[in-house]
Amino acid sequence: QVQLVESGGGLVQPGGSLRLSCTASGSIFSIDSMGWYRQVGGSERELVAISRGSSTIYADSVKGRFTISRDNAKNTAYLQLNSLKSEDTAAYYCNALIRRTRDGIQEPYWGQGTQVIVSS
Repeated sequence: QVQLVESGGGLVQPGGSLRLSCTASGSIFSIDSMGWYRQVGGSERELVAISRGSSTIYADSVKGRFTISRDNAKNTAYLQLNSLKSEDTAAYYCNALIRRTRDGIQEPYWGQGTQVIVSS
């Protein structure tokens, strides 16, 4: 079993900052990528940022404001959210592509989500 646990969401004023964390645990051989997605209501979940090896990709809407980082020793990814806007309000989900064995395939895993509300 593999589990992703997120933390760090909350209520923040426009212009404020938050730091989200996501830790993977369980039967893990390797983590090929970790990323963050967000979803508003019943809309489609959208990519926010992803980290794969030395590469990072950001959605245009968050470039220059959000930063993804990883602590591989702790199987943890972080998302630093700065200069938050009301349109950043969403449920944020952590995603990881994980191999459970040396010869195993990559499998996607999701966290339970953490709510970010940007409001004055």
